[in-house]
Amino acid sequence: MNIEFKKDPLIRSFLDSLFIEKGLSKNTIKSYESDLKEFFAWCHNIHKKLPSKLTSSSINIYLGYLFNKNIKSSSVNRKLSTLKAFYVFLYKQKLIFKIPTEDIETPKIQKKLPSTLSENEVEKLLKAPKDKNIIELRDKAMLEMLYATGMRISELVNLKEVNLDKNRQVVKVLGKGSKERLIPFGDEALDSLQKYLHKRNSRNIYIFLNNRDNKLSRVGFWQRVKIYLKRVHLKSDITPHTLRHAFATHLLNRGADLRSVQLLLGHSDLSTTQIYTHIAKQRLSEMHKKHHPRG
Repeated sequence: MNIEFKKDPLIRSFLDSLFIEKGLSKNTIKSYESDLKEFFAWCHNIHKKLPSKLTSSSINIYLGYLFNKNIKSSSVNRKLSTLKAFYVFLYKQKLIFKIPTEDIETPKIQKKLPSTLSENEVEKLLKAPKDKNIIELRDKAMLEMLYATGMRISELVNLKEVNLDKNRQVVKVLGKGSKERLIPFGDEALDSLQKYLHKRNSRNIYIFLNNRDNKLSRVGFWQRVKIYLKRVHLKSDITPHTLRHAFATHLLNRGADLRSVQLLLGHSDLSTTQIYTHIAKQRLSEMHKKHHPRG
């Protein structure tokens, strides 16, 4: 029996509350919706109980079911987080009298340190685009802005000229959950931006455009970055987020405080930023081992 769980009033009410009360982005809400639809299907088709009637032992059975499907631990944790939020919502609405997820602990997962680049490697990458044409001028400006601000690729490609204050050298960024933040940027990034904007001949409101005069996509930009990585012989495991990781790590290495880096990155939770302190410590440890006479 095929049920359209998307239309379930409990799911709908919960998702509406996430949007109205927490201001979560559409993508985040879609992730919650997907997790709940999967959970409701399991309740109906396998466990044969209503979600509102489940106990903590039922939730544990569901988690076991997910692990048996070889779903990654990080994904199981995310699904459990969704269920915890959902059952708190039901409790507040007085639809249940006990929260079945209350005593279920989220399994600890050792965070994988994100890949990053040394300051010398970043310098190589930033020098890879040349001034020979508008495309490479654009790419140089984008790379400089990424490293100068630590913004996400999605934030970069959505920048408009109205977001730039070139006199104060700050950029207004619309981040996750439609939260705005102001990020300063340095002279190198400003110089690259001005060279690109001087050559660019367009009325498009977006700053970074493709050769059809449309907004450059995230994928389009990443294809360009791969060209420069190959040009300067940098490692191939670099991701679109690597310059963001390098921005945070290099700031911390040079003495910036964690809270300031959190604000610049637009992290809502300080614990998300803390992973960069591990990278910084790891680099220091490697450097000590390599260069100290008794390392």
